[in-house]
Amino acid sequence: MKIGVLGIQGDIQEHLRMIEKLGHEAVWVKRPEQLKELSGLIMPGGESTTMIKLMKRFGVWEPLYQMLQNGFPVYGTCAGLVLLASEIENYPEQDSLSALPVKVERNGYGRQVNSFEVELVIPVLGEPQFNAVFIRAPIIVECKDSLEVLATYNDDPVLVRYGNIMASSFHPELTNDTRIHEYFIKEVIE
Repeated sequence: MKIGVLGIQGDIQEHLRMIEKLGHEAVWVKRPEQLKELSGLIMPGGESTTMIKLMKRFGVWEPLYQMLQNGFPVYGTCAGLVLLASEIENYPEQDSLSALPVKVERNGYGRQVNSFEVELVIPVLGEPQFNAVFIRAPIIVECKDSLEVLATYNDDPVLVRYGNIMASSFHPELTNDTRIHEYFIKEVIE
């Protein structure tokens, strides 16, 4: 299976390594025509406003928007979650792909110096707990529609699924634990 990682800004290589570790072909996506050959896409963490500008400049924004509307599987981590959210609370002028029915607050857990790690219980993954790395992470402040919450931290959703879309506030690619990537591939894509 070919799994893409949006490769214009953010922690791209870490996601590519996770996909390869699971035995799939990892594609560094920079051009819109690459999207058509993929089974699914991961949108990494990074800086969401920079990512939007570059996605539009490289012509990826509109085709990805259309593909999301047609059921294309996407997993967004941190800034990827912000790009997928239907509403961004503290940055009302920022564009989004509006594919995930959540309201998010960018950098809701604080600035870079407030980064932290925590062990999460994620029932769909089983034991052991998952070591989640939060770096300038967004907080999901409101969930809408039939969104499935897969994990919470302090009662806030931090891992969610909505049909073909999955998103997390944290960075699973910064650990050696491949279970979240494996879940995305097996449960969302397949």
